[in-house]
Amino acid sequence: MPGKDKVLVLGATGGIGGEMARQLRDSGWDVRALQRRAMPSDDGRGGLRDGMTWFRGDAMNRDDVMAAARDCSVIVHAVNPPAYHRWSQLVLPMLDNSIATACALGATIVFPGTIYNFGPDAFPLLSEQSPQHPGTRKGAIRVEMERRLLAASSNGARVIIVRPGDFFGPQVRSSWFSQGLIKQGKPVRAISNPSTPGVGHQWAYVPDVARTMVELLARRESLASFASFHMAGHWDADGTQIAASIQRVVARRTGRKPRISSIPWWLMTLASPFVEMLREMREMRYLWLEPVRMDNARLLSVLGREPHTPLDQAVETSLFGLGCIAEPAGSVTALV
Repeated sequence: MPGKDKVLVLGATGGIGGEMARQLRDSGWDVRALQRRAMPSDDGRGGLRDGMTWFRGDAMNRDDVMAAARDCSVIVHAVNPPAYHRWSQLVLPMLDNSIATACALGATIVFPGTIYNFGPDAFPLLSEQSPQHPGTRKGAIRVEMERRLLAASSNGARVIIVRPGDFFGPQVRSSWFSQGLIKQGKPVRAISNPSTPGVGHQWAYVPDVARTMVELLARRESLASFASFHMAGHWDADGTQIAASIQRVVARRTGRKPRISSIPWWLMTLASPFVEMLREMREMRYLWLEPVRMDNARLLSVLGREPHTPLDQAVETSLFGLGCIAEPAGSVTALV
């Protein structure tokens, strides 16, 4: 039988995967992680680093995933190609490897969902029962991923999906926050806001998302074999609040007040044929043209409350982690 306290995290060098790995470790889990590149003193069997056991391998190789997941009761599938590179070619085979492993072990798959699954017919308030009729390539692939997870939940695996809004956080380097509003690794002198004036938008602070997943895992035996939850996260009611928070934090920390302007969508359109990341981001513009909000009633019925860090604190910690400001005074997650 799989060990109750062992978990394999795929994508542990990324934003949500790395945060999940750290929080699970700090919660007492025996954390294993898969990494493609070699590590110092790598003997091919894995090495201990940062309180986790790292295995050399590739999520595209089923044998590597199977070997790393031995005796695990949970697989966190948070692996994604960076900057959407070859995304459509890689994400389904990687998920299939996690599914096959989880079904063989009788393990639980934890999967961070996205709002890409939904089209305008489901707006403006998204619940777990909202119709999934996406109008984009990435959305269609996301729907197929969840269809395969649903099938896996009838074939020996259990599934927990947590669906937040747009990610941001101290280690999230492929996101609207880090590649749209600001430029990671550089001082913030200007903020480019992708929002349409007056149109609300949903944001999710990754440490809060990870904490939600960890707390749901503690209750996994009481959940349905396929359990999906939406997070309320940070609701930017008029599309200006996340940009204003960045401006406040930077002004307080540096004495300079960066200007806020709209993202030049026309320029993104011109550049998208030549820049893969811009092309992939532009495809999701429809999510900025009308309000899209998440209904977290089901999550509240299970946890009683949603982990939630105050906006300016979350933004400050994110800007520090992305190399845009000096170290913040503190970054403790507040629960309400």
